[in-house]
Amino acid sequence: MSIAPRLRKLKMTSIADKIIKPKLGVLELAKQLGSVSKACKVMGYSRDSFYRFKQLYETGGEEALQEISRKKANIKNRVPDYVEQAVVDLAIENPALGQARASHELSQRGIMVSASGIRSIWLRNDLESFKKRLKALETKVAQDGIVPTEAQLCALEKAKEEKAAHGEIETEHPGYLGAQDTYFVGLVNGIGRVYQQTFIDTYSRVAFAHLYTEKTAITAAHILNDKVIPWFHEQDLPLMRILTDRGTEYCGLVESHAYQLYLAVENIDHSKTKVRSPQTNGICERLNKTIKEEFYDIAFRKKIYRSIEELQTDLDEWLRKYNEFRPHSGRYCYGKTPMQTFLDSKHIALEKRCDMLMGKSDSFSYRTEAVR
Repeated sequence: MSIAPRLRKLKMTSIADKIIKPKLGVLELAKQLGSVSKACKVMGYSRDSFYRFKQLYETGGEEALQEISRKKANIKNRVPDYVEQAVVDLAIENPALGQARASHELSQRGIMVSASGIRSIWLRNDLESFKKRLKALETKVAQDGIVPTEAQLCALEKAKEEKAAHGEIETEHPGYLGAQDTYFVGLVNGIGRVYQQTFIDTYSRVAFAHLYTEKTAITAAHILNDKVIPWFHEQDLPLMRILTDRGTEYCGLVESHAYQLYLAVENIDHSKTKVRSPQTNGICERLNKTIKEEFYDIAFRKKIYRSIEELQTDLDEWLRKYNEFRPHSGRYCYGKTPMQTFLDSKHIALEKRCDMLMGKSDSFSYRTEAVR
């Protein structure tokens, strides 16, 4: 069969077709024009490419033309598994080392890998920056209970000083600091104005959300009393502090403000964001954005809600999947789900509480300011 009929049968619906058709096209055009040079100029190919396409087509047909455009991973260039593991271990052992110094360090241990090779391994394991390597170290220290070396302690202290200088949130374990925020869902036909009270544990990223038709101190306290505090009690873990903005639903005199009174009764400390800096509560605001994009934007297109209870039921189901099945990229989650992160790191809080009760730790230092 000549090239022209074969060319007409091709469809542009598959990737393979898109790869083959231009190559067949330059072969057919050269035949019609009677000039290889003119065909190559029109199609944008070199004469060398034309003759290579021609030879491949004559010997192997269309499959041969497709094969030369496929990008294949060169497995031979991948380092052995033990070398990759050594690079990852060193990145956590000493996160301050750059790729050149890491290559030299490994060569001293008899493991030969180039600086660029180390970079490739870091990229595959999400360790390409000092911040990410430090995050991996902090997670391992917190959750696996390893004793940090002197180099690791220096790296951790340096990062702590930088975070303090930039006013970042400090959280040491589950229950150490929760963040709460009010999110305006919108005007929903048949329901009216809908507000969401959002709570998230800043360490594990376990989240709660409850819907209301008003924004008051009562509703701000209700989610804590109805969902958050009972759950922490079930986990036998106290909630020590909550971070909020300076909205009227969160701030007021203890004796006349429902939210403040509730925190006092439950012995929960209250931290507030900086004046005119709501982004200080960024963890909670990021959760609100995630809920909007992954739940509300989809739910309101698929379904018409007649009551706030109906919307709450679907939100609860989404939150269950978020907490128990959705891998999280939070600082201490390290790719695990929020619930798994909570369970894996729960012992840190229990050990600190045990030390405090035994007099090994000063309760004042234990309940330090979570927001610098």
